Formats: sequence, C-alpha cells, structure tokens
Amino acid sequence: MDVHYVYILTNKNHTVLYVGRTKQLKTRISQHKNNSLKTFTGKYNVDKLVYFETTKYVNNSIKRERQIKKWNREWKINLINGLNPDWKDLTEYI
Repeated sequence: MDVHYVYILTNKNHTVLYVGRTKQLKTRISQHKNNSLKTFTGKYNVDKLVYFETTKYVNNSIKRERQIKKWNREWKINLINGLNPDWKDLTEYI
C-alpha cells in the first residue's frame, strides 16, 4: 500500500506556513532542511515540520493539499495546534 503525505512546515518564529505533499516524507523534509536560498522555503528558512497527515491515494493528498492551502492562517494554526500544540519539530517521528 502506498502512503501519501500532506504536511505543514514553518520557520523558527512561526511567521511562515508552507503546505506541501509528497510520497516520501523523510526525503522531502531532508530536502527542505538542506535547501538553498533559491526557493521559497530556503529563502525564509522554512524547515520545521509541525504537522503531517497520511492519505492512501495520491488524488486524496492532492485534494487535501489544495484544501489546506486555501485556508486562512487561523484555520491552519488550529489544525497544527490540534496535533502539535507546542509546535515541536516532528521530523523525528517520521
């Protein structure tokens, strides 16, 4: 069974929220953490994994990513707080 991930990253001050999706979460988070300043996440040091969820099908992950991206900041914060109220880096749990 394939697993697809939808995730939210932030920077150390929690001022930027980035929503993404991937099939290989460990690899993708590693890429974000080693990013150059040429990308959005690199430019704003967005490399702290504060939320992730799994889906069984790629179409569901695409739909969910698009849904969360459209949400306002408060809704995204509430989603994060529901799973990770201390906003700890969840990288060690993947």
